[in-house]
Amino acid sequence: MPLNVYQKSMSMYISFSLWASIVWMACSSTSTGVSKAMNASENQSISSKKMDTATFGNGCFWCTEAIFQQLNGVQKVESGYSGGHVENPTYEQVCEKNTGHVEVCRIVYDPSKITFDELLEVFWQTHDPTTLNRQGNDVGPQYRSVVFYHNEEQRSKAEHYKTELDKSGAFDNPIVTAVEPLTNYFPAENYHQNYFKNNPNQPYCYFVVRPKVEKFQKAFAKKIRN
Repeated sequence: MPLNVYQKSMSMYISFSLWASIVWMACSSTSTGVSKAMNASENQSISSKKMDTATFGNGCFWCTEAIFQQLNGVQKVESGYSGGHVENPTYEQVCEKNTGHVEVCRIVYDPSKITFDELLEVFWQTHDPTTLNRQGNDVGPQYRSVVFYHNEEQRSKAEHYKTELDKSGAFDNPIVTAVEPLTNYFPAENYHQNYFKNNPNQPYCYFVVRPKVEKFQKAFAKKIRN
């Protein structure tokens, strides 16, 4: 992952009023799919608590993890790789851009506290969904924008909001975010987990992740856990 500083912030924030005009069109019923990649004990625990799972790729997973961890109703965020054709890829292999994997975050959440619609709202607003295989200075297929859906309801909602946002002119350019079924998910190495929390002064974290987190905190203050 590049350690160079972004030349400018890559966050593009949609106004709350614009999102509100779109979000009412889809119901926020509870999704039921849970990632098959989860181990049996974790799966059982989440099922008993009626948790659900979302998987997003929107650039560097250090940034994505640091943002979604703060949301009220999110129980766990895990950085990983999805969508490729290599079993148990390493970070180095993914960075070589030959495995087909995307850097993603698997978000386990309580649907009674936060909905998939709300997670999508954060997803769209905290990265640039109009740049193909790129987020700022992070360039490569592992940084592509994608919603990996776990069930038909998630697919339908992701496609719906993508279409409506394009129609609304929320972004200057067309949205290139892919909406694909979750395939070949593998957790990233341990040192990638909680990376921003554990390495706040690392150059990439300090100059790239921190500004994104600060913007997110201002825009979504009411959704952040106490």
